[in-house]
Amino acid sequence: MTRLLLCTDLDRTLIPNGSQPESPQARALFAKLADNPGVTLAYVSGRHQALIQQAIRDFDLPTPAFAIADVGASIYQVTGTVWQRWHAWDAHIAPAWAGASHNDLRGLLSGITALTLQEPEKQAIHKLSYYAPIDTQTTDLLAQIEALFKPSGIQVHLIWSIDEATQQGLLDILPASANKLHAIEFLMAKQGFACDQTVFAGDSGNDLDVLTSDIPSVLVANADADIKARMANVSPAKLYLAKGDFLGMNGNYGAGILEGVAHFHPGMAVWLRQQH
Repeated sequence: MTRLLLCTDLDRTLIPNGSQPESPQARALFAKLADNPGVTLAYVSGRHQALIQQAIRDFDLPTPAFAIADVGASIYQVTGTVWQRWHAWDAHIAPAWAGASHNDLRGLLSGITALTLQEPEKQAIHKLSYYAPIDTQTTDLLAQIEALFKPSGIQVHLIWSIDEATQQGLLDILPASANKLHAIEFLMAKQGFACDQTVFAGDSGNDLDVLTSDIPSVLVANADADIKARMANVSPAKLYLAKGDFLGMNGNYGAGILEGVAHFHPGMAVWLRQQH
């Protein structure tokens, strides 16, 4: 039996919350794929645990075997309704913060008036999150933060993004080794999956580290044009751009994930056609 670790981003990748239409049958067929005994499903998201669980309920998504949350700062193993945090991952990424706590980091940043701490539920053990004005000079801000941390030996991964709905800047501060790619590689190593037994699906800039890695990946058809342009020169042996030519579906969201799985694993393509 084929073993496949299927890792997918949620918002605008599996979850159809973008502007493009979803193929009506895509999510049901994705759920069948997730139920295949050879498939291990992992969600990889910027959402925290509670928001991933909410998405599963709201969009009737299959329950994953694993969830990489907080942009790679947390890993959970899911058994039924029990979500068990992987403390081994916490221990793996913690040294980059050189023993500093949330409070320590907040204290070092207290003089930056542009930063407003996000709500408690949006924080994690190894994720410190702030709001900032949308017109913030991000290059200067990120350089200032790194300069404040450097004397304490604190190494960070800084993620800047924009919340289009609220028109706010968002800043996530993680240990330097915490990101989607390293979390997936950690999961692969612990569960015994090779690269050719793994597929990742994404749609946006915060997926770039995986999309440009050696892990076979699919960019769903509804991905932003600028991301598609940036991916144009990536080897087709490692990255598949969904076109919308599989089982009459349009390649957006779950349809694109299925198309990518079929591309990298022809045996799964046969199985999916039988389920369709």
